[in-house]
Amino acid sequence: MTTIVVSNTSPISNLALLGSLEVVAQLYGVVYIPEAVVRELQASPLVRPYLEVALQQGFLRQVPLRDRQHVRLLQHILDDGESEAIALAQEQRADLLLIDERAGRTVAANLGLEITGVLGILLEAKTKTLIPRVEPLLTNLHAIGFRMSPALVRRVLQAAGEA
Repeated sequence: MTTIVVSNTSPISNLALLGSLEVVAQLYGVVYIPEAVVRELQASPLVRPYLEVALQQGFLRQVPLRDRQHVRLLQHILDDGESEAIALAQEQRADLLLIDERAGRTVAANLGLEITGVLGILLEAKTKTLIPRVEPLLTNLHAIGFRMSPALVRRVLQAAGEA
């Protein structure tokens, strides 16, 4: 059975800025992204080259949405990328949605979607020995502006066996 994974902007962007975007290909094969996520990723000059490579290599695949009405409803409370990613995950009956923002995670969970974010991706990559350590990547995430409480950092490092 093929696993269907959809992503919002933040996990892709943060992994690209860490130089670890290939981890999503290694973990999930192909990750679907909606048009709004592509636009948001293209808007970042630092992320755009990684996006272009990932789209060319095929491990990120832009998938069109069928139900724009559902997106419009979600846009009342979420941004375009989150709204489209959640709608696409529902349309595709995704096994997993990659999303970091709290509001989007809450909505996705309430809709019954299985979710993980960049920290969960890094933990899974460590478990599968795709990366040697999580701690340096957490330090780099913090440096690029990813917000994590000290308690969350401790929990992630404990889960990674690094604390």
